[in-house]
Amino acid sequence: MQGSALNNAKLTGEYQPVEAVNDHHHGHPDHRMFGMVLFLVAESSIFLGLFSAFLYYRTLLPVWPPAGSPELELTLPTINTIILVASSFVMHMGQKAIKNNNNSGLQFWFGITALMGIAFLAGQGYEYYHAEFGLKTNLFTSAFYALTGFHGLHVTFGLLLILGVLWRSRQSGHYSSSSHFGVEAAELYWHFVDVVWIILFLLVYILS
Repeated sequence: MQGSALNNAKLTGEYQPVEAVNDHHHGHPDHRMFGMVLFLVAESSIFLGLFSAFLYYRTLLPVWPPAGSPELELTLPTINTIILVASSFVMHMGQKAIKNNNNSGLQFWFGITALMGIAFLAGQGYEYYHAEFGLKTNLFTSAFYALTGFHGLHVTFGLLLILGVLWRSRQSGHYSSSSHFGVEAAELYWHFVDVVWIILFLLVYILS
């Protein structure tokens, strides 16, 4: 009976294959992307708490940064900011490529993005190594390491997502114009990391 009903459904055009039902491009909601957005909202609340604490400490103390705090070097962080902001545009080129079924273009642009992410982390590591203050020097330096270190952890995770996309893209047909959630999720996360850094750079390096 079930086989007969299935055949009738195929003949009348009411039957849809599982792939079509699960494909969000056919008008069905993509719950994976919804989950990704909820995850980023949760991550945003953590950074919001850290930024709020930083601003609270700033208003609490009569002098900010506290007396004796060394002046932060701006050249390297500015270069890092340019690299990270530019990497978002480079990464978007990768998504545009896969939407045109250009897998080699995806690999090229995501590969450049990965190198830019590594350059950002290397610059941050260089800044830490040559810093004239430590984690426990004062409240400002503790907040500096907490904010930049936590963001650096997120950049590292984003870099792993990019490398994961590159690894999976090696399989022929894994990503296509109609199936590229991993690409979209990695790009969305990277844009999130980018926006957080811009806010951090303004609060910690420019306005302090």
